[in-house]
Amino acid sequence: MPYARHRADGFYGSMTTSHTPKDPRTSIDQDGHKPHPNHDRGLEFDLSTLMSRRSLGMFFGAGGAAVALAACTPGGSTSTPSTPASTATGTASATTSATSSATATPTLTRAIAECGVEIPEETAGPYPGDGSNGPNVLEASGVVRQDITSSFGTSTTKAEGVPLTFTLTLLDNANGCVPLAGAAVYAWHCDKDGKYSMYDSGLENENFLRGVQEADANGQVTFTSIFPGAYLGRWPHIHFEVFESMSYATSAGQVLAVSQIALTDAACKEVYAMAGYESSARNFPRTTLQSDNVFGDDGGIYQLATMTGSASAGYTAGLNVTI
Repeated sequence: MPYARHRADGFYGSMTTSHTPKDPRTSIDQDGHKPHPNHDRGLEFDLSTLMSRRSLGMFFGAGGAAVALAACTPGGSTSTPSTPASTATGTASATTSATSSATATPTLTRAIAECGVEIPEETAGPYPGDGSNGPNVLEASGVVRQDITSSFGTSTTKAEGVPLTFTLTLLDNANGCVPLAGAAVYAWHCDKDGKYSMYDSGLENENFLRGVQEADANGQVTFTSIFPGAYLGRWPHIHFEVFESMSYATSAGQVLAVSQIALTDAACKEVYAMAGYESSARNFPRTTLQSDNVFGDDGGIYQLATMTGSASAGYTAGLNVTI
């Protein structure tokens, strides 16, 4: 069955169509970061590798889905598209249903009210570390953790950078936008220099900035990390996969969604002015949300995190993920 929406490079159509995705990292950049030949080649590439690993064909996407943009941290500012009229219908009943098993926090109540647009499916890129392209961190003891700044196992190397805590609020659109309690999220991103553990030269034996969390009663997962860097061809982002349960996440099981979080322009500019982010400061101005080969078709409006904080004190980020 053809996948109807291919977001990785702005191409729309059946995945049965012959298509060569864009590859923004086709040469060594000025920072000496050698590109992976498959970096961000698109959803078509990632689906083919994911399907080869998950041979039961259990991967399914949201096909043209998007996520409602809202704050996931109390007190954060919100910038969201208007909630469709169809979404407003039944909001009260959905809230009642959700809060019967979860604490009615302002964050959760707001997320449910703005639920209705599902998360866009995106490329996992060539550095997922989930077994679909080389190494598999998901089956390693220690991957289930909240703080992902350090490697675990044979190394304890810590990734340095501006502190970042990010929270995803998972909602089940098919069942009245109730929280997806018990679902699991695998999140990963590059370091301050734009490099990925497990793949980039010198980092093959590291697994920092990767981890799995189980969603609580509010459907939320929170990770403590660092602010990722900017590399050529991509807007600063965080990858994530949503699994039906923790057991699926740690055994390469059913994937509910694969997407990315876009970080805000203001936060990126402030962080990249800090010492240690020199390469990001050079790379960041060269790509916009509109020119990014993942977020470019809609400017990342449904994946743009709500962010608060500062480069000196650290940032918090939040995103609603409707599935």
